Amino acid sequence: MTDFHHIYAEEAAAYDAMVACEDYQGNLWTTLHALCPLDGLNVVEMGAGTGRITLYAAPLVDRIMAFDLSPKMLAIAQEKLRAGGFDHALTVVADNAALPVKARTADVVIAGWSLGHSCGWFPGEWRDVVGAALSEMERVLKPGGSVIIIETLGTGTSAPQPPTENLAAFYRLLESVYGFRRSVVPTDYRFESPEAAAERTRFFFGSELADRLLKDKRTILPEWTGVWHKQIP
Repeated sequence: MTDFHHIYAEEAAAYDAMVACEDYQGNLWTTLHALCPLDGLNVVEMGAGTGRITLYAAPLVDRIMAFDLSPKMLAIAQEKLRAGGFDHALTVVADNAALPVKARTADVVIAGWSLGHSCGWFPGEWRDVVGAALSEMERVLKPGGSVIIIETLGTGTSAPQPPTENLAAFYRLLESVYGFRRSVVPTDYRFESPEAAAERTRFFFGSELADRLLKDKRTILPEWTGVWHKQIP
């Protein structure tokens, strides 16, 4: 079983190299812009990791505060932001349920590939953990602000499907209880060679998938992504 705690704490560079190959067609960015244009807004980001969403948002927003529990992940994000001259982007180590942000100051809160890990890390309490994060989102949002949650809907599959039962339950909770609307986005990976595909994915998705990429000589790895969106009154 993949140790995501270890990956996010100690393998930030490998993770960054892998996700740099995802969504080679730019479908996610098109979807995000259609759902919630970020131009001139004040954005708070949960689970920023190595800055995938942060770097997309930085050229558009007035300000973005990017939070994550992993200092090594945020160090890579900060390096990219510095190289781009994005002085209005701040990275801070913080928990999703306790952000150092004043109430009602953000126009948008984004959580990318972050809340879903609660389903694996806290199998008996994930609903409480997710609920605390959602409450924190509402606390920091201005009235009329938007919440965007981005999560996986499957890797290497021909159709979108939650990888685990707990994730499926989490997604149902977002839609049926919390009132989020879901968009499904193909965000396929593209690698320079089958060997590179196997090398970059093995540590995260496991040997079975990596070996299949090599055997089938594939450079494209299908990926499905869900984007849940809700406007707060």
